[in-house]
Amino acid sequence: MAWIWMLSVAGAVLLWAVSLGRILSSPTPYSLPPSPRFLPPLGDRRSRNVLLVLAHPDDESMFFTPTILFLKSKGHSIHVLCMSLGNADGLGDTRKEELYDACATLKIPAEQVSVLDHQKLQDGFHEKWDHGLLAELAMEQIQLWDIDTIVTFDSYGVSGHPNHRDVHHGICKLLHENQRGNIEAWELVSLNMFRKYSGAVDIWLSSLISSRSKQLMYCLVNCSPSRTFEAMAAHRSQWVWFRRLFVRLSSYTYVNMLQKI
Repeated sequence: MAWIWMLSVAGAVLLWAVSLGRILSSPTPYSLPPSPRFLPPLGDRRSRNVLLVLAHPDDESMFFTPTILFLKSKGHSIHVLCMSLGNADGLGDTRKEELYDACATLKIPAEQVSVLDHQKLQDGFHEKWDHGLLAELAMEQIQLWDIDTIVTFDSYGVSGHPNHRDVHHGICKLLHENQRGNIEAWELVSLNMFRKYSGAVDIWLSSLISSRSKQLMYCLVNCSPSRTFEAMAAHRSQWVWFRRLFVRLSSYTYVNMLQKI
């Protein structure tokens, strides 16, 4: 029986190594399937103004790094709107500054990062965020920065955190109320537990699902996973052992599946 266990472990290590090799095979971030139809230029503008809408500081590093690096590699301008300070443990001011530091490692200018501290949008599993208020605050940023594309959580919010889920519903409300229909929105697809912690190995399934999906969906690959570690390490107050482990094992470090809302 011992040899079966050893063979299984060797197979898992080999699969991880092959998967990581596939991810690192390109010098720049890339999408699967490759397609010029994903975020093409709008009119005379070659680049897009993208608004990444988050619930808490560190969401961008833990979950969205492959998306951020891909968009930056294509020359798009990224703006970050974080709906709260993440003050559940009384570290809101610290976490706000850490978000600026993390965004700096990802080459997002501080002036393009907005962190809100609204009385009705406080961090917490038992906090219910008003979807209309979220839509209103997001629209203010859209008008301020001439945003044409939004990226945010899906209805499950990766971890199931209610604040993540409320952000998704707030953006959906904004899209429903936007009569001009001039804003394109994409959501980060939540994965089951096995895929979530399969690390680099998930590239195979994510790319397969994206290529065969009837809905518009793309797998964005982070060919520099170390950038995720650098960004998350900037959140010093949150960089505890279990988050270090999460970043190493999480498939969100290596790939993002984006689906059009």
